[in-house]
Amino acid sequence: MNTRKRAALAAPALGLGLVLAAAGPAAAADGSVQGTLTPVPVNGVDGSGSAMIEITGTTLSFTLAAQGLLDGAPHAAHIHYGEDSRNMCPTEADNTAEALEGESDPSQHLTTTETAPAYGPIVVSLTTSGDTSPDSGLAVDRFSSDGTFEYSRADVEVTPEVAEDILSGEAAVVVHGVDHDGDGTYSMGERGVSDLDPSLPGEATDPALCGVLEVSQMSGMPSGGVDTGGGSTAGAEYAGLIGAGALAAVGGVVLLSRRRVAAEH
Repeated sequence: MNTRKRAALAAPALGLGLVLAAAGPAAAADGSVQGTLTPVPVNGVDGSGSAMIEITGTTLSFTLAAQGLLDGAPHAAHIHYGEDSRNMCPTEADNTAEALEGESDPSQHLTTTETAPAYGPIVVSLTTSGDTSPDSGLAVDRFSSDGTFEYSRADVEVTPEVAEDILSGEAAVVVHGVDHDGDGTYSMGERGVSDLDPSLPGEATDPALCGVLEVSQMSGMPSGGVDTGGGSTAGAEYAGLIGAGALAAVGGVVLLSRRRVAAEH
C-alpha cells in the first residue's frame, strides 16, 4: 500500500477516533433505578416516599418524594453506598450503640451512626440546589422543610464510579429527621445532640425513611415536581463534544479529497 493510500485510510479513522473519544464520558453509565421509601425501624415515623434516579453518562437526574414527616423542619436526604456495607436498609438489630450525649433511652432511638453499616456512606446529597457532594450532607438550608414534599433535579454530576455504584441496584436513599418526642420541632429533648454534629439536635439527623434503589425498567424520568436543575440542557456538553469530533472526521475526508484531486491534476 503506497503512502497516499495509507493517508487516505488514516484521515477518516482519525476523525472517527475523535468522535468516539469525545462521546466516551457520556457512556460511563446509562440506566435508571428506583426505590420505595419506608420507615426506619425503632424511630416511630409514620411516613412513606419514593425515589427515582436516571443516569446518562455521569449526569444524574432524580425525583424524590416523601410524606408523613415533621413539617417546618429540614429533611436531609442522600444516596448511600459502600463496598464494605450490607447495602440494605437498617433493621432493629442495628440498634446496638451505647447512649449518646443527652440520650436518655438509646433503645428508642436508631441513629445514623448505628445505621451506617447497613447502607454505607453518602455518595450523593439530594439537595434542592447547589452542591450535591457528600460535603453537603448536613446543608440543612438546601433540603426540603415540608412534611410532604416532591422535588427534582437534572444537573447532578457524579464520577463514573459513583454512577456504576448507584446503577448496581444496591445503593439506598435515606431521608433524615425524626420528631422523637412529638413536640413539633427538632429539640434536644430526650434524644440529645446529634451523633454527626453536636451543634444539631439528634432528631435532625436520625434516619426517618429508607429504600434500596433497584434497577428500573422505566424509559425516562416522570414529569412533575420542582425542577431545580437544568433538565433541558443535561448532556448538552457531550453533544457539543460529539459535534466537534464529527466535524473533525468530516474535515479529514474533505482535506483528503482535495489532495487527491490536486494529485490527479
